[in-house]
Amino acid sequence: MPTRSDSTSESSGEFDSKNFLKQLTERPGVYRMYDDGGSVLYVGKAGNLKKRVSSYFRKTGLAPKTEALVAKIASIEVTITGSETEALLLEQNLIKSLRPPYNILLRDDKSYPYIYVSSHSDYPSLTFRRGRTKKGGGTWYGPFPSSGAVKESLNVLQKVFRIRSCSESYFKNRTRPCLQYQINRCTAPCVEYISPEDYLQDIRHATMFLEGKNPVIIRDLMDAMEAAAKNLEFEKAASCRDQINHLRHVQEQQSVDGEGGDADVVAIAQDAGVVCIVVIIVRGGRVLGTKDYFPRYSLEQSEGELLSAFLGQYYFGGNTRREIPRDVLVPVDVDGQELLAQALSDAASRETRIRKNVRGERRRWLELAMTNARQTLLTHLASKETVYRRLLALRDMLELTETPSRMECFDISHSHGENTVASCVVFDENGPLKSDYRLYNIEGVTAGDDYGAMRQVLTRRYRRMVAGEGKRPDLVFIDGGKGQLSIAREVFDELGVSDIPLIGVAKGVTRRAGMEQLIDALTGDVFRVPADSPALHLIQHIRDESHRFAITGHRAGRDKKRRQSTLEGIEGVGPKRRRELIRYFGGIQDLRKASVDEMTKVQGISKSLAENIYAALHDE
Repeated sequence: MPTRSDSTSESSGEFDSKNFLKQLTERPGVYRMYDDGGSVLYVGKAGNLKKRVSSYFRKTGLAPKTEALVAKIASIEVTITGSETEALLLEQNLIKSLRPPYNILLRDDKSYPYIYVSSHSDYPSLTFRRGRTKKGGGTWYGPFPSSGAVKESLNVLQKVFRIRSCSESYFKNRTRPCLQYQINRCTAPCVEYISPEDYLQDIRHATMFLEGKNPVIIRDLMDAMEAAAKNLEFEKAASCRDQINHLRHVQEQQSVDGEGGDADVVAIAQDAGVVCIVVIIVRGGRVLGTKDYFPRYSLEQSEGELLSAFLGQYYFGGNTRREIPRDVLVPVDVDGQELLAQALSDAASRETRIRKNVRGERRRWLELAMTNARQTLLTHLASKETVYRRLLALRDMLELTETPSRMECFDISHSHGENTVASCVVFDENGPLKSDYRLYNIEGVTAGDDYGAMRQVLTRRYRRMVAGEGKRPDLVFIDGGKGQLSIAREVFDELGVSDIPLIGVAKGVTRRAGMEQLIDALTGDVFRVPADSPALHLIQHIRDESHRFAITGHRAGRDKKRRQSTLEGIEGVGPKRRRELIRYFGGIQDLRKASVDEMTKVQGISKSLAENIYAALHDE
């Protein structure tokens, strides 16, 4: 049966906030706090999950209510979203469905701003509202994360489209135009200075803009901003920049509250011998929440086989039948898909489809699920209980006298010999110790000489240790075969280091995960570990982290050497597109905060290119 994830420490029974926060993403999303009984305590949103959740665990400055909440936390689950607006909408849905006890002030949505288009048949108004009601009909846009952005954007919309903002009673009793008409903020529909047809055309353009279908105004403002800057009118340019930022907030696509329909969105991620499956539950077009599972599996099973087994247990296992939606969205083909879909349809007494190739909103749901699966797996791998269990298995496998408390792993990265770097990553009893990670620039070595690069980095690292300037590891891994390992052994012999076990990690003949060969530098023995061994999973995690850190450092150094900007290394983003991106978002910082859908609003940026840009900026 699938098992729900948690982040509690098995040894103490208390929430291990330190290790949870180490791997928590800085992207926007929603977090849910649970007590030891599995009941939700609090639901919150954040533009930066790591900063927001970390604020609950600072040592001082917490309000009494927050202290009481933190004392009850046994686990935290997060759901990553594409933008802060999407996080706000998901937060609302979860609060209304879960009714957490510590969300008293957010039991309804009265604190959130909306834009309201009235239901007047000829001359609708466009106004700012707090809270959404069912009275009076009309169309609601929102909610939005910033009331200031909404008000400023409404001012811009009224300047451009000159739509009335007065109440119905004020509108009906006018006999002459008001001040808004005199200052060109309204076309005076109250005295019929404009025909209903022309006015409704303005309304249509304004609503198209609110729906994100008309970015022309932003382009006009960008042109005005550049013209003002060239004329040294910097205050005017800054005003245009602020208006652009406000308008972008208003026209954000809200993918967690999109097209209707019921679906369960199932994503899978696997690494270091662990599989994580995330289910996002969508009902009536709204994302209601997520659940995480870590099923056991064998190395021979493909993702399609894993999902087939999981879906069968998820919907039909146990005493309680789950609600079966019309669509089950999956990232890969599921084994026995037709038979499973028929079984789901029979159980639901209507057609249920298992779908992989989807578009539009459903595609965004699937991408969101995949992102959450990767992040949840990363957090699980770094959890204290997981690392401790693997450390014990590693100690027993290598027949060490004590459990290693500090492990180091080295890897080399270069591109045809250019800008060679070496990485050193460190793991302790809590998992990755990123504060001790080091990146070494390799100099004076022939291009492509990995052996020479390995000799240089090991000499630099352990010469300092022998001199008493660095921490001493209990175990050292070398990402490579016998050649790299023999170099490491020579360096250790030259420095007089004889009491630190040295292990080489080679990919093996098939170069598949789980088929790695381990080499003992002292004896020269080559051996394999069962693919389901927790010890091997820990070694894979350390090796993969070393490789990732080396690649990241190499790319950063290469781009710096070539004097490239962050965008220059992205395929398909030339000078013109870079300029349009910077003009639209105002800089790299705001571009990093943008979702894929927001990027597609920039002229010349397709959906696939926006996905590549997003992945490059977030190092995915």
